[in-house]
Amino acid sequence: MAERIGKRTVSLKNGVALRSFAAAVGPKEAEGPLATWFDVRSEDEFLGEDSFEKAESRLQQLAVTTALKKAGLESADIDLIFAGDLLNQCIGSAYGLRDFEIPFVGLYGACSTMALSLIMASMSVESGVADRAVAVTSSHFCSSERQFRFPLEYGGQRPPTAQWTVTGSGAVVVERCDDRSDPMILVKAFTVGKIVDLKVTDMNNMGAAMAPAAADTVAAFLTDTGTRPQDYDLIVTGDLGMVGSKLLLKLLSEQGTDLKNHNDCGLMIFDCERQDVHAGGSGCGCSASVLCSYILQKMTLGELKSVLFCATGALMSPTSSMQGESIPAIAHLVHLSSEK
Repeated sequence: MAERIGKRTVSLKNGVALRSFAAAVGPKEAEGPLATWFDVRSEDEFLGEDSFEKAESRLQQLAVTTALKKAGLESADIDLIFAGDLLNQCIGSAYGLRDFEIPFVGLYGACSTMALSLIMASMSVESGVADRAVAVTSSHFCSSERQFRFPLEYGGQRPPTAQWTVTGSGAVVVERCDDRSDPMILVKAFTVGKIVDLKVTDMNNMGAAMAPAAADTVAAFLTDTGTRPQDYDLIVTGDLGMVGSKLLLKLLSEQGTDLKNHNDCGLMIFDCERQDVHAGGSGCGCSASVLCSYILQKMTLGELKSVLFCATGALMSPTSSMQGESIPAIAHLVHLSSEK
């Protein structure tokens, strides 16, 4: 049974295991530092479709199909699928997953959705509601630019604080822990984030908007569990980029917490200078594709044993931005362990 620790953290006692995982990315991501870790690498932004939105749905299809294949499973073996993206009404997920015929739960946590979907999938398995569940998210640079900023044809100048939305998707199959002797990655605990608003209004400075939420969630988890940053091999945030990562370290340092083992998916997936992505990567697919490739593979290999995965999201919309609203943010954290 799940057990609450402290005020906001939940420990999963029955054991929830990650059966398999997969990541599918676009061409720019396939040219980055993590290229060899991705399962599927597309050579064009359209992925054979006739719109960027359909291409994003295709990314989710590829990620889920590959994760199921790696586990030796069919869609009929999955009880629930938790998914989300950045597009209006989560059409990337709805259209991408409609042919799987799996009971569907649509989620919106902005760029924090990979952690949110993993939490929901883990809770469903831990409680016995599902034997197996899938968590998947995606984003696409071109579809996100069209929705949140300007169409690519506009050719607008990107400021130094801007981040490049990742064209990618990550999927993971979650199931009950069994007595297998082979290595398993377990979901040990999670902390659900609170909405935090630094009153940032610039949608080209998402890192600064999301950093306070990440600091709040990481601090809450460490306090609730009575652990220290050095107790973990890696503390990885979703997509704070250069600006947000620096602010996160500063905020936690002011509280007496030094994250010497921190990295950010938005800084891992691109070579910021060589690939000209300014402050780094972002988007639902950013943390999803990095988690479901490099991080989980490193855990499978035993090179990482205990990881805090803290995905961050900006809970704004084009309408709220045009109305002059600030950008509230949230961060959800999942503790993953390959230690028995």
